Amino acid sequence: MTQPFSVQDLYLHRNPTELDGAPDGRAIACTVHAVDRDQDDYFSCIWSLPVEGGSPRQLTRGPGLDKSPRWSPDGRQLAFLSDRGGTAAVHLLPHDGGEAGALGSLPGAVSGLRWMPDANALVVTAAVPVDPDWRGARANGRKPKQPKVQPQVAWKLPYKSDGMGYMLAREIHLFSLDAKSGEHRQLTDGPFDVLAFGIAPNGRHIAHARTREGRFAHRSDLWVCDADGSRARQLTTEFATVMRPVWSPDGRWIAFSATVEEGDAQTNLYLLEFASGRIRRLGDADLQVTEAESVHWSPDSASLLLSRQHRGRHQLVRIQAADARLQVLVQGDRQFGAIAPVGDGVAYVVEHPSQPSEVFLSGPDGQGERQLSDLNPWWKERTPILAEVREFEVPDGRGGSETIEGWLLRAEGASGPLPLLNDVHGGPASYALLDFDTNVYWQVLCSQGWAVLALNAVGSASYGREFCDRLSGHWGEYDLPQHQAAVSRLQEEGVCDGRVAIAGKSYGGYLSAWAIGHTTQFRAAVVMSPVGNIETHYGTSDGGYYADPYSMGTDARFDRTLANELSPMKHVEKAATPTLFLQGCEDERCPKCQSEELFVSLMKGGRAQAELVLYPQQDHHFLGQGEPSVREDAAGRIIDWVKRHVQQAQAPLRDPRPPAIAPGCR
Repeated sequence: MTQPFSVQDLYLHRNPTELDGAPDGRAIACTVHAVDRDQDDYFSCIWSLPVEGGSPRQLTRGPGLDKSPRWSPDGRQLAFLSDRGGTAAVHLLPHDGGEAGALGSLPGAVSGLRWMPDANALVVTAAVPVDPDWRGARANGRKPKQPKVQPQVAWKLPYKSDGMGYMLAREIHLFSLDAKSGEHRQLTDGPFDVLAFGIAPNGRHIAHARTREGRFAHRSDLWVCDADGSRARQLTTEFATVMRPVWSPDGRWIAFSATVEEGDAQTNLYLLEFASGRIRRLGDADLQVTEAESVHWSPDSASLLLSRQHRGRHQLVRIQAADARLQVLVQGDRQFGAIAPVGDGVAYVVEHPSQPSEVFLSGPDGQGERQLSDLNPWWKERTPILAEVREFEVPDGRGGSETIEGWLLRAEGASGPLPLLNDVHGGPASYALLDFDTNVYWQVLCSQGWAVLALNAVGSASYGREFCDRLSGHWGEYDLPQHQAAVSRLQEEGVCDGRVAIAGKSYGGYLSAWAIGHTTQFRAAVVMSPVGNIETHYGTSDGGYYADPYSMGTDARFDRTLANELSPMKHVEKAATPTLFLQGCEDERCPKCQSEELFVSLMKGGRAQAELVLYPQQDHHFLGQGEPSVREDAAGRIIDWVKRHVQQAQAPLRDPRPPAIAPGCR
């Protein structure tokens, strides 16, 4: 006997988030992320998943967050990061068991770690405190001031980041860390941050992605230095963003993912020949890497294993370094989280609305898939959810039509017409993501007799450059009609009726806010962390000053006239749709002023019922990564709002202009 999903199920979900295969291929170290309901917080532990039989073994038990497991090259130790001492630090755990111990004491929180090939030392990235009043000058023995109220001086961009807040009181640098004594030595220094790094197989060089110095530090380049930090030299200049470098086992190549244009969210894969410095793109412009951590070299340096975005799904593929020949190993109507080679096979986390997040393993050519973990047995007791990929014929924005895709979710056996939630993904250069932690309200609504449509409309990534880039300068104009057409098609089929709501966060919040000012098709709306006023977003967002010009299709120039025309703020006073606004107070990506402007204008404009809910101390990712009680509250409010308001007939749009005054009546 099954029972419906509930919002409280978020407290039960255990999510595998990181994987690292042991050198002998017999086990996988896995970070398992879970909720501590009593503390209204999270904890994560490291587990060992055996590849050939046997039971999973929990290696660490916290407290706090244990993460980033890395086997030593000789397989004798497992390094990981833990904040059990208050600040994230490196810990070592013997392979044959025993207690984990902290290694060394660095000046700030450690954010990344890699073993040196000889297993005698690690290289880590750690925060270094600086005084923002130094404006990038070196300390020369000075120590940062520690007044009770520390001024936050902004002298370069970006000066803040979502989830981190003000950034200029620290830098992130490379350190070497002796694996026995814990002694450390700083390898890089300067007014920049080291974002990611890789160590050459011979241990002589460290390739690293680091931000630029000067006024505009949002760009990053690929650098290399000797293992002792000397002879640092820049390897790239032509990219806007460079991500984690990965050395080939023979030391000839450095693979990295990168974007060319500022604001572009679509990443391609590149190879740099270390000896010559020559760079070439591997694959065509439509080959999109899901994340930098998904790229791994084969032992013979002939190919790379990676997870790629493909039509709203993920595929595990092998690409040949010589000619970019592509072989699809693992695919299907699903997405992948972390991946890691182990032995001759590959392990990966599967994400799908019909199942919880779990770890799977396939053979060298993708065959023989089997499930390694069973972290969420409670899911089997819930209402089975059917998730289908559907195609819709929609207007293409240029006078023609095209076929797009979307995920349609319903309880198995449900028959229409059902109420429908049209859930809009963020980005817009992204696609509908299927993780449970962010979208718990999907399963709850389906359990209660709803359907959910998660559409990949024009502007979505993973469907080719042209499809994604076409939305630039046409936010809302090209994609809203596609959402409307897809909903209308489902209504014609009898899947749903007039009880339709729209919801979305970030760009999804933008389109939801745009929709209520342009159509009466939706009886309820939930607008979360939106871009509401593109003109003010440009100057208040942590990345608006370079992302918004790209999104408007005006290159580096910011077209304020176009930004105003495409802003929901310009049209929101026409709306009559009951609208709920949800917003994190510490959101630096889409700051709370974006929701506040829309809410105040909608309230002042007249007839629409509206509520604004602000979550203190929460950033842009409150819905999936906020405090558990916040996530529970937000999901509950979404469900309650759409259920209450889709039952009411929609009022017509309102003309916000004041009535004309007849001659002689002044």
